[in-house]
Amino acid sequence: MQGIDRRQFLKVAGLGGLVFASGLARGAETYASGADEFFFVQLSDTHWGFQGAPNPDAAGTLPKAIAAVNALDPQPDFIVFTGDLTHTTDDGAERRRRLTQFKELISGLRTKEIRLMPGEHDASLDNGEAYREFFGPTHYSFAHKGVHFIALDNVSDPAGRIGDEQLAWLAADLAKQPRDSRIVVLTHRPLFPLYPQWDWATRDGDKAIELLMPHRNATVFYGHIHQEHHFKTAHIEHHAAKSLIFPQPAPGSVPKRAPVAWDPAQPYRGLGFRQIEAERGEYKLTEFPVVRV
Repeated sequence: MQGIDRRQFLKVAGLGGLVFASGLARGAETYASGADEFFFVQLSDTHWGFQGAPNPDAAGTLPKAIAAVNALDPQPDFIVFTGDLTHTTDDGAERRRRLTQFKELISGLRTKEIRLMPGEHDASLDNGEAYREFFGPTHYSFAHKGVHFIALDNVSDPAGRIGDEQLAWLAADLAKQPRDSRIVVLTHRPLFPLYPQWDWATRDGDKAIELLMPHRNATVFYGHIHQEHHFKTAHIEHHAAKSLIFPQPAPGSVPKRAPVAWDPAQPYRGLGFRQIEAERGEYKLTEFPVVRV
C-alpha cells in the first residue's frame, strides 16, 4: 500500500460517509487570508497488552493500523492518540513494560510528530506517574497552522475529574486566545455527560465546556467510548473516535456495558481511525478501517 494517495485509499478501502463539522465555520475568513490547510490523524484506545475473546488479534491490530497510516500519501501533519494507549494492570512493572512496547511500536510511524495523552487505563491507578515517565505532561497546548490545540487530562484523577488546578490552567490558556480563534480540544473521556452510568462522562466537564463557550470556533475530539459518536453543546461539537481493540455498544443500548463480540465473518468490524482535515473553514472527518477485509 506504500504510496497510495489518501483519497484513492478511501476508494480502494470501500469507505463511505464523510462527516462535516461546523466548528470552524467562522474560520473561513482566516483561510481566505492565507492560512494553510492541513490534516491530522486521530487514533484512540489501542489498549496495548489486552488479551481476550473480543479481539483474538489484539497483538496485531495496532501494527496493522500503523501500516495503514504509513500508507497515506501525503502523510498527515501530525498524529494524535487520544488515550488508553495500554490496557490497565495493577502491576506497575507490567504497566511500564506495556508503555515501553507501545512507544517502540509507534516509533515505526512515518509521521514523526506524534501527540499523546493518557486514558484511565494508562493513568488512573498511579495518577499518571508511569505515563509521565515515558511521555511527559498529561495536559498541554500547542499551535498548528492557525489552530490552537489543547490536550486535557480527565483520567489521571481516578474520580474522573479534570480538577481545579488544571481548569485554572485551561482558563489561563484560553484567555490568551481571541474569541474567534480556532480551538481544538483533545481529551480521552467525553466532557459532556454522554452516559455517566458507564463512566462515559467527566465529573467536572461542564466547567471546561463553560470555559470554552465564549470561543465561537471550539471543537472537541475524544476517545474512550470505542465508537464513532457526534454530539453538540450549543455551538461546540464533540466527536468520538473508534477504538483499535474492540467496539463498545451504543450508550444505554444494553443493560450492562461489555465489548461487542468478535465476528469471525466480519473481523475488525467497528475498529478504525480517522483523518481530520481542516479545509475551507471547516473540519472534514473521514473514517478508516484498521484493515480492508
